[in-house]
Amino acid sequence: MRSALPKAMHPVAGRPMINHLVSACEQVFDRIVVVVGPDMPAMERAVAPHATVVQAERLGTGHAARMAAPLLRDFAGDVAVLYADNPLITVPTIRKLVEKRAEAGLALLAMRPADPGRYGRLVTEPSGDVTRIVEWADASGAERAIGLCNAGVVCAPAADLFRWLDAVGNDNSKGEYYLTDIVGLAVADGRRVVAEEASEAELAGANSRAELALLEAGMQTRLREAAMAGGATLTAPETVFLSWDTRLGQDVSIAPNVVFGPGVTVEDAVEIRAFSHLEGCLVRSGAVIGPFARLRPGTEVGREAHVGNFVELKAATLAEGAKANHLSYLGDVTVGARANIGAGTITCNYDGVHKHRTEIGAGAFIGSDTALVAPVRVGARALVAAGSVITEDVPDDALAIARGRQATKPGKGFKGKRPTDTKGSN
Repeated sequence: MRSALPKAMHPVAGRPMINHLVSACEQVFDRIVVVVGPDMPAMERAVAPHATVVQAERLGTGHAARMAAPLLRDFAGDVAVLYADNPLITVPTIRKLVEKRAEAGLALLAMRPADPGRYGRLVTEPSGDVTRIVEWADASGAERAIGLCNAGVVCAPAADLFRWLDAVGNDNSKGEYYLTDIVGLAVADGRRVVAEEASEAELAGANSRAELALLEAGMQTRLREAAMAGGATLTAPETVFLSWDTRLGQDVSIAPNVVFGPGVTVEDAVEIRAFSHLEGCLVRSGAVIGPFARLRPGTEVGREAHVGNFVELKAATLAEGAKANHLSYLGDVTVGARANIGAGTITCNYDGVHKHRTEIGAGAFIGSDTALVAPVRVGARALVAAGSVITEDVPDDALAIARGRQATKPGKGFKGKRPTDTKGSN
């Protein structure tokens, strides 16, 4: 990955890969142990409260699985070994693997990729039972022609799994302990080995940034399909990017090129127009967002409220029917019901040390190009004249004008001296 970040911590749809996998496993297994490399405190925090164990030396997949043995040797049920860079694996597939194990001594996940490439091949009997896994480098021409490939995930009774892992050797070119070697050991024990097939897309992993992008594409396809199945309209689905936890109500309409960061909930009948970006916010029913709007964390947009083009909200609450339709920054602000925010309005919320809030009352009208210097309150039904810099509270029902008086000098214009060559002028 060429990264200071552990591979499994790279995000897919706004969530570390490892957390996608752990979330799926939590719905199937009673106990989870995560094997991490040395000096990975971020990984340990990400998977908490589940146990972690450190693989100090990178000696192969079999060695990594063996690291979990002290925490699971007393476990009487089945144990599965999965991979942290498989974020697309689903709960139904994991459950099928466990159910398949009940038919045999060892169960594997397998796939039939369009390009088998260098995947290990599953050599099977006519019955479908697996006799061995042959790595591409060691495979004959006939074996390389096999389409059924190993996905690496295994499931076996705990006692058998750890006994086989203890017997795995490292007599190979890399000097590593391979998890796949337990297949031969199971067969030698007279145990059936069976494979549960799943799609290549679901079992894909990532060993590079390019493969990470493919995982992102696969997850986005899944999220978009779920959103549309749930009653949202995506005009151009391939241009909309969702987060793993995006929540969309029914009859939500999403125009092209909209991006959802983590933590967004959109209620029913909301319209989100093109090129908007939402993160960590709540949008109530009937609101209209965008185009080109940015909703930052801590924002709540009320029912039937409007947030228009080039408006940015941060830690802002817009009550029902409030409108901010053009070119405004509203940070650390509460806007009352049916208040109107004129174009170019900004809340000056930061004094260089602390953030301060602005309160705008219900039915207030803020004229265009107004600066509200927080902390400040504009009362209900108050009117702030365009171009004002408001530094003091404005009472309910008051008119506030805070700008220099215009001075007009008759006869001081161009008087016909205006240059006739305007090339390059604004």
